[in-house]
Amino acid sequence: MKLPTVKQLRYLIALDEHRHFGKAARACHISQSGFSIAIKDLEALLGIRLVDRTNKSVTITALGKQVVAKARVCLLELENLVEIQVDGQTPLAGKFTLGVIPTVAPYLLPLMLQGLREKFPELKLFLKEKITPLLYDELLAGQVDLMLVALPYEFKHVEIMPLFKDRFFLAHHKQTRWLKKGNELLDQLREDSVLLLEDGHCLRDHALSACHLLHTDKINRFSGTSIHTLLQMVGNDLGVTFIPEMARRSLALLNAEVELQAMDEDSYREIGLVWRKNSSHDAEFRLLGEYIASCAANAPQ
Repeated sequence: MKLPTVKQLRYLIALDEHRHFGKAARACHISQSGFSIAIKDLEALLGIRLVDRTNKSVTITALGKQVVAKARVCLLELENLVEIQVDGQTPLAGKFTLGVIPTVAPYLLPLMLQGLREKFPELKLFLKEKITPLLYDELLAGQVDLMLVALPYEFKHVEIMPLFKDRFFLAHHKQTRWLKKGNELLDQLREDSVLLLEDGHCLRDHALSACHLLHTDKINRFSGTSIHTLLQMVGNDLGVTFIPEMARRSLALLNAEVELQAMDEDSYREIGLVWRKNSSHDAEFRLLGEYIASCAANAPQ
């Protein structure tokens, strides 16, 4: 069976990045004619059209995008061949890219990065902050090595290592007008009282599910882009919101007008580490996960 060459895969990835044959060819230090022939040969070998060509633009086909994603992973695994560990070699040595969601990064990263260099002196950890769907796409495409995300989330073709539970608190103004008198905390919420993050942030869905908020009439049509923004709105008594415990330690919560009330014990999200299934770094990633979990457990209250 004839297989694609490493050069062909690199050329296809470059074409996906530049969306222009001339620019992609220059980036790969090859003539445009030679580059074009290599892409055509790859299409002939695979028996599918990878690229739709016009005079002004290049569009990667739907099948082509699948091939690009697999090509990235293949090249990444080839690069890992030269990094395979032998007995006695230092674990977590080398370069890794960690994707972190915005509702975790500002609160957990300062805790874990503080002692990371001392714990793993040969680790070069690059960070990328994006929402879960975008990080997941980049993980499968080989653009990030692992992700620090909130669970549950529908993943496929990955390994998931749960690290710790992150409880929810109800944040409200001290003199809020949004809570009615009642025995049950959630029953006290008035109509349009709950402020949440905008769509795309998994914290929105986790808060609704974990806090058992089934009444959509209680959700305000205005949304925030970050936890910090939500807290500013709460501080001005524009509504109430649900805050994860790790954000409780943030300087953003040093707002004298904001109070927190603990939710039920089953109101939480779970923080976990995720990487591609069958990764050659599985043992190392689990070691990193144990370190992150210990940082969270020893965090100041």
